[in-house]
Amino acid sequence: MNKPLRRIAIFCGLLVLTLLLRDNYLQYVKADSLASDTKNRRVNITRYSTPRGNIVVDGKAITGSVETSGDYKYKRTWTNGAMWAPVTGYSSQAFGANQLEKLEDGILSGNDDQLFFRNTLDMITGKEKEGGSVVTTLNAAAQKAAYTGLGDKKGAVAAIEPSTGKILALVSTPSYDPSKFAGSSDSDQAAWQAVQKDKDPDNPMLNRALRETYPPGSTFKVVTAAAALENGEVDDIDSKTDTPDPFPLPQSTQKLGNEHGACENATLRYGLMVSCNTVFAKMADNVGNKKMIEQANKFGFNEAELDTPVRAAESVYPEDNQPQNALDGIGQGSNRATPLQMAMVASAVANDGKLMKPYMVDQLKAPNLDTLETTEPQQLSQAVSSKTAQALQEMMETVVNDPQGTGGKAKIDGVKVGGKTGTAQHGLNNSEKPYAWFISYAKLSDGSVPVAVAVVVEDGAANRGDITGGGLAGPIARNVMKAVIDSKK
Repeated sequence: MNKPLRRIAIFCGLLVLTLLLRDNYLQYVKADSLASDTKNRRVNITRYSTPRGNIVVDGKAITGSVETSGDYKYKRTWTNGAMWAPVTGYSSQAFGANQLEKLEDGILSGNDDQLFFRNTLDMITGKEKEGGSVVTTLNAAAQKAAYTGLGDKKGAVAAIEPSTGKILALVSTPSYDPSKFAGSSDSDQAAWQAVQKDKDPDNPMLNRALRETYPPGSTFKVVTAAAALENGEVDDIDSKTDTPDPFPLPQSTQKLGNEHGACENATLRYGLMVSCNTVFAKMADNVGNKKMIEQANKFGFNEAELDTPVRAAESVYPEDNQPQNALDGIGQGSNRATPLQMAMVASAVANDGKLMKPYMVDQLKAPNLDTLETTEPQQLSQAVSSKTAQALQEMMETVVNDPQGTGGKAKIDGVKVGGKTGTAQHGLNNSEKPYAWFISYAKLSDGSVPVAVAVVVEDGAANRGDITGGGLAGPIARNVMKAVIDSKK
C-alpha cells in the first residue's frame, strides 16, 4: 500500500473507532440521563403512550388517565386535584412531574425494573402495557377536614399516626389543580403560567406542609420543656421555676414579657398552659444552646435529608448566641420549622418519646395488584424518655382541658386531647401579621393514639388581634383528629 492510501486507511480507521467509542458512550454511560432528560420528547411520548397507574387513598384511586389526540395518547387526571396536589404533585405532558408522580414514575408508567417480567409477558401476548399503583398512607376524611378547615386561608396541615409515622393528612393552601395543565395545549400553558409565583404572589405551587419553614412560636415550648426535663433543669412540672416577670434577656438590656397570665415563678405546667414566654426563655437559657440543639435534633431538627419519600425542607435549631438562644426557646429566635416537623414533635410526645419516621407510601403494587414493596415503620430516635413524655403529655392535656388553658377549642368529647398553641411573630420588628399554630394529639380510652397533628394559618385577612393559635388553628386540628377517630369506628 502506498503512503497516501495508508494515510486514508488510518484516517478512516480512526473515524470508525471514534464512532464506536461515541456509540458505546451513549449506550452505556449517557443512556440513563438521556432517558430521563425532560427535553427528550421520546421519553414523554413513551410515558404517556399507555394509561398511568393510579395513586390510591383508602382503597380508591385519586388519579386516572384519559385518552387524547396527538403524540401523547393519554393525559393524567385527578379527583379533587387541588386537595391532593400536596401529596401527588403533578404529571404534565408539557411540564414534567413532581412529588409522588415523579418519584414513583417507574411504577406508575410501568417502566420500573420490578415490572420487567410482566411487561415481557404482555409484549408476547400482545397486551397493552399497564402501570402499577402507589398505595398511600393518607386518610381521606382527615385530608378533607384539613382542606375544608383551611378553606381560603393560606396555611398547611400535617397529621401523623404516632405509632408508625404514617402520614394521614398533608394539606397546603392555596393549592392548584394539576388537571388544568396535565396536557400540552395552549390552555395548559396558560394554566401553568397562572400558578407560577411571579403571576400569583400566594405561590400555590409551594407545598407549605413539607417545604416551607416558619418560626414555630410557642408550639416550640414543648421542645424547650422536654430539654428542661431531660437535662434536670426541672424535676417536678408543678414546682415553681424561680422565673422573674419580665425576664431580662441575657447579655441585653431588653426585657421579655408575657401576653397571658401572671408568670412570675410559674410552674412548668402553668407556664405551658397559659404560654409564659418568660418561663421558657429562662429554661432555654439555663439548658444552653448546645443541649437545646441536641434535644431539637432528637425531634428531627437539623436533618437535611428527611424523605417521606418527598423530601421535607430542613427544620433548623441553629448555633446561636445567648440572647438568641433564649428567644429560640419560645420559638421566636432563629429557629424555624415545617408543619411536618411540628407534627413530629407532637407525635413523639404522644408515642412515649419514640419518634417514627414519617412516610406517605404504604405499598407499591403491580398492575395485577401483586405487592412489589411494603414500607416498614422505622424509628428515627428516642426523642425523650418515657417519663419525660408522660410529663409533657400531662402538660399538653392541661393546655386543652383547664379552663385557663389556651387550647380549649381542640376538645373532643370522650377523647383525651393534648395540645399547644402558638402565635408566631415575624417580619421586620414583628411588623407582619403573626402565624397561628396549633400542635396536638388525640388519645383514646384504650390508650392508643391514632393521630398527632400540626396546623399553621397565615391569615392575612384577619384582624391582628384576632390571630391566635387556639382560635384559628385549634378548631382545624380538632376536626382533623375527629375525622381520623371517626374513620376508625
